[in-house]
Amino acid sequence: MQYKNDNRTVLTLDAGGTNFSFAAIKGNREIVEPLLLPAQGNDLEECLGNIVEGFSRIRDKISEDIAAISFAFPGPANYSDGIIGDLGNLPAFRGGIPLGPMLQEIFNVPVFINNDGNLFALGEAIAGLTPWVNSLFEKANSNKRYKNLFGVTIGTGFGGGIILDGEMLIGDNSAAGEIWLMRHKLGDNLFAEEGVSIRAVKNFYADKSNIALEEAPEPEEIFRIAKGLKEGNRQIAIDAFSRLGEIAGDAIANTMTLIDGLVVIGGGLSRAHEIFLPRLVHEMNSKYTGGVNRLEVEVFNLEDEKELECFIKGDEREVKIPGTGKTVKYDPLQRIGIGISKLGTEKAVHIGAYAYALSTLDLTA
Repeated sequence: MQYKNDNRTVLTLDAGGTNFSFAAIKGNREIVEPLLLPAQGNDLEECLGNIVEGFSRIRDKISEDIAAISFAFPGPANYSDGIIGDLGNLPAFRGGIPLGPMLQEIFNVPVFINNDGNLFALGEAIAGLTPWVNSLFEKANSNKRYKNLFGVTIGTGFGGGIILDGEMLIGDNSAAGEIWLMRHKLGDNLFAEEGVSIRAVKNFYADKSNIALEEAPEPEEIFRIAKGLKEGNRQIAIDAFSRLGEIAGDAIANTMTLIDGLVVIGGGLSRAHEIFLPRLVHEMNSKYTGGVNRLEVEVFNLEDEKELECFIKGDEREVKIPGTGKTVKYDPLQRIGIGISKLGTEKAVHIGAYAYALSTLDLTA
């Protein structure tokens, strides 16, 4: 939160496979209306042209000097050098495209690029779920605080980003947090993203409904079917999201054995959390054969009022210090909470990009 009152302005971008969202951030806030342009991922010249146009149009809307450009772009990439590799969603990027150096030449400011999962997690750690949870502990006069966060995005793909003690974990190969490559719990040697994504929900609904994939409704419609707001096979719609929750829960549980912190979920499919999140939390709280808990800690659904209340309350008590008449507070309830993005995925990415740029500038000043 040290940048909440910072006067520097950073141009940011959240680059998806379909659209590019541009913004200008100052003091952790968007200072102009975000701009949306098509990605044109099959044509490198058009794609690069839209990136330059987007940043130029945002720059022209503000009067402040620009401290940096910072944005989220899919990997694989050498983020520290600003070089984008062979992308699945943006096939025009083949053979290594030095996007960062190109933009630095054009705009004459430092340019920073990172993974969208990393920047989403950083944004939520700075101004989203983490400060929200810690403020609830403060109001409850609890000493409990969280510094670690795993950010998950569920949409076109299944992405992740790790914040440890407030710092973003990038990895030696810019490849930390790649949860999409966890094993698919219910698949035959499949990776997790095949069960936790838009295509996974559509494929399941089409298969169980005995319809062609091209006839399957979009996940938003499947969610409305599951809620009884649209005609369709309601049980299959519910099962599609429940299955996603089980597979995601298994992958996130594997991750949290090593991280031990809060989990925040964003991405387009997070809007269906009321269906899949209970199943996800149930999976994380399950037991192995023989009765051993899936995790060392208990997992709470922070979108459920009763679970949130129990999570904040904990099991605090006074314990005696042997040989003295004194006591100390002790809370034996080891717990982590899972909640939905408090900022919205896109805004969290922009704020994360802003903070990443300024923190890097400050380190090198």
